[in-house]
Amino acid sequence: MTGPGPLDPPAVAVRRAVAGALAEDLLPLGDLTASLVPPGVERTLAVVARQSGVIAGQACALETFAQVDAAIEVSWHIADGGVVQPGTVVAEVDGPLHSLLTAERTVLNFLCHLSGVATITRRFVEAVTASNPATRVLDTRKTLPGLRALQKAAVRAGGGWNHRGSLSDAVLVKDNHLGGLGIAEAVALARRRWPGRMIEVECDRPEQVVTAVDAGATVIMLDNMRPDQVASCVSLVRARPPGSTVLLEVSGGVDLLSAPAYAAAGADLLSVGALTHSVEALDLGLDLLER
Repeated sequence: MTGPGPLDPPAVAVRRAVAGALAEDLLPLGDLTASLVPPGVERTLAVVARQSGVIAGQACALETFAQVDAAIEVSWHIADGGVVQPGTVVAEVDGPLHSLLTAERTVLNFLCHLSGVATITRRFVEAVTASNPATRVLDTRKTLPGLRALQKAAVRAGGGWNHRGSLSDAVLVKDNHLGGLGIAEAVALARRRWPGRMIEVECDRPEQVVTAVDAGATVIMLDNMRPDQVASCVSLVRARPPGSTVLLEVSGGVDLLSAPAYAAAGADLLSVGALTHSVEALDLGLDLLER
């Protein structure tokens, strides 16, 4: 798992996502309405916050403007991870008006969605930190197809941490895997094949937790447990000889109301699918400035 920085997603992921989004808007005939605006008309637009939140998606906005028209210039007032209130000017954009209009919706789609991810992440981080400063908030692989790298960067902008980015980043033995092999067997095999890799085991019963710790797992995922059950597992693990080095992750049904209780129970990590799979967009607009 990786921590809050750097905030920008990989450049290749940004270019690919932006190109696909612009293709949705511009194929097959381009922006018919913006083509009515004379090419010599230059204007300044501002990205303005309509509600409070945390900004993310700057790289996608810049790439969108660049792919539409290299003549567009952007001046950012608020960087990724910055907090905005209603009326805050996030950025000012100068260039040919017809190009600004063509880029408008794609820019806002990225900024609004990714800022929504950063905003809900920040709320979870603040709620958890107030209860247990040592607990980290993690995302999951429940991301929108094709946008994982962008959403995970937005989680970092919100102060959260990234769980594995792909199936090859770490070993995570879940209940369905255990239909084909046991916990101890799975951990031993993974340690032989990929020494040094994170090996996580999903457990829903205390006896599974003991088996996973004794087998040498590095992370225990406590799945769909109540806070009191988590506290019992924390005590159980910390009492075992290698237990002090094992991280305990809570997963399943974690929301803003329950997150502080799980943190107080002693969980090291809280993984929250809602950070990415069903996030509410932050309301941002692109307004014409009169000079």
